[in-house]
Amino acid sequence: MDTAQLKVEQKGHPKGLWVLFGTEMWERFNFYGMRALLTLFMVNSLLMKEADASIIYGGFLALCYLTPLLGGFISDKYLGNRNCIIFGGSLMALGQLLLFFSASIFTENMSSAKILMWLALFIIIFGNGFFKPNISSMVGSLYPKEEKSKLDSAFTIFYMGINLGAFLGQFICPFLGDVKDSNNIRDIFAFKWGFLAASVAMVIGTAIFYFLKNKYVVTPEGLPIGGLPKNNIHTDSDEIESSTATFSSKAIGVSIGLFVVLFFVFRKILVNEFGFSVVEMGTLIKGVIYPFIYSAGISLAYLIISSTESKVERQRIWVIYIVSFFIIFFWAAFEQAGSSLTFIADNQTDRNIFGWNMPPSMVQIFNGLFVVLLAFPFSLLWDKLRSKGKEPVSPLKQAIGLLLIAVSYFIIAHNVKDLGNSGLLAIKWLMLLYLIQTMGELCLSPIGLSLVGKLAPKRFASLLYGVFFISNAAGYALAGTLGSLIPATGDKFQKAEKMGINLQEVLDKKVTLNSQQLAMFEKEQIPIANTNFAGFEIHNLYEFFMIFVVLCGIAAIILAILSPRLKKMMHGVN
Repeated sequence: MDTAQLKVEQKGHPKGLWVLFGTEMWERFNFYGMRALLTLFMVNSLLMKEADASIIYGGFLALCYLTPLLGGFISDKYLGNRNCIIFGGSLMALGQLLLFFSASIFTENMSSAKILMWLALFIIIFGNGFFKPNISSMVGSLYPKEEKSKLDSAFTIFYMGINLGAFLGQFICPFLGDVKDSNNIRDIFAFKWGFLAASVAMVIGTAIFYFLKNKYVVTPEGLPIGGLPKNNIHTDSDEIESSTATFSSKAIGVSIGLFVVLFFVFRKILVNEFGFSVVEMGTLIKGVIYPFIYSAGISLAYLIISSTESKVERQRIWVIYIVSFFIIFFWAAFEQAGSSLTFIADNQTDRNIFGWNMPPSMVQIFNGLFVVLLAFPFSLLWDKLRSKGKEPVSPLKQAIGLLLIAVSYFIIAHNVKDLGNSGLLAIKWLMLLYLIQTMGELCLSPIGLSLVGKLAPKRFASLLYGVFFISNAAGYALAGTLGSLIPATGDKFQKAEKMGINLQEVLDKKVTLNSQQLAMFEKEQIPIANTNFAGFEIHNLYEFFMIFVVLCGIAAIILAILSPRLKKMMHGVN
């Protein structure tokens, strides 16, 4: 291939980007379609409490974004990107199929259905761990060093694929699996069809990658990208760098020791005691999974940074870690979509659109729709600002994203302030919330993916994508904890009223329930006390949403202040 021909082909984005786009699109159909149904399936079919479903949901998502550390390490060291993507996609298709079986048998055998659900989530967690960091890493590998400036635009396009899949999954899976009749009674048998659609989508995505990878997922010279690490040599101008990550025995030993110590420190902080029953799943997640996530992130930081070869490399990796910390607060707020915001859409929202009552799980669709509509405009915006020399540095873009999500919750908080216990929130306010959050997401998530691609040393590329995803994991863990704080909403007050009990008086401790009433409240999943956060009692939805305004607003301000210093630490990378 001559130089002139190569230059012509590199004018636009490589065709491999569109193969990865399609693969990721179907994978996100699978994942977000399942996510839209999961908590409602747990509450309505498996009869779990909303608070427990939120904790499990947060723990599940957290582990989905923690296992990329393992998948990234195995890819960088042994299997390579290609094999890990195919293996991970196959696992996720199997996991969704098990959810289909769980949703098919719960009326006949509840205990077996729950076991199948846990097994399905376990398989999906590991499948995502092998798939997620490797496909993101391959996007960065499509571009030679002299074209790294295209990465913000490339990852925004790639992110559109993610959200086109999310849009399709959040429409089709709820359409098939979250059905209500005219009396507003949910068909609890329909969930299985949504899970089956998710499984089929993952099979399609894996097949696309398998059959097209050798033709299109290649370097400009036509060499395969993402093969076995021992066969990969990356060339950037005069640099030749092996793609195999190496760590000293001392660094590995210290990291393991640090992980163990931090695990018990975080466990003590989060649970306040060392003894708990594994039967209490919420306590198990808080006492084991959450401490594992937080301690893994810190101990891994030592392992990678201690293996760096220069000051510039070390400072760039520190930028990845610092930015990843602030991203935690974004995802803690953003991922209320699958738990507290879904419950609000279900219980206290007027979802009527031109005479059609939208299923509550489908309300999440607006995020995917807005990303599809806005991804290209945002990509063009960054390109235009770059051409004028006015493009904000990546950490400042992410600070803007945090600020936007704080604004979205500030608006929704003031619109639920006067709803009371029976008022319904107009769906237009949830649509506006998702519009603003989508703009924040486009300032933060694809920019973060791009930043890792530009700053990470090649031998740590997949592993550092795993580090980026661990910030998602920590954010999802926090999302589960915060989502469980949602106060009682309209349906809970209505259920209590049918029992002849004023729930507000119970929450205000003006009325004490007898043992029979307590049993009825437990059966109907009605709370008997307000939730607490950082010592403050949450009385209503306004106070609940203001938690996210404060957390994300403070994080946005601090990250914006740090941005000039982080720009220096990036050493010329924007």
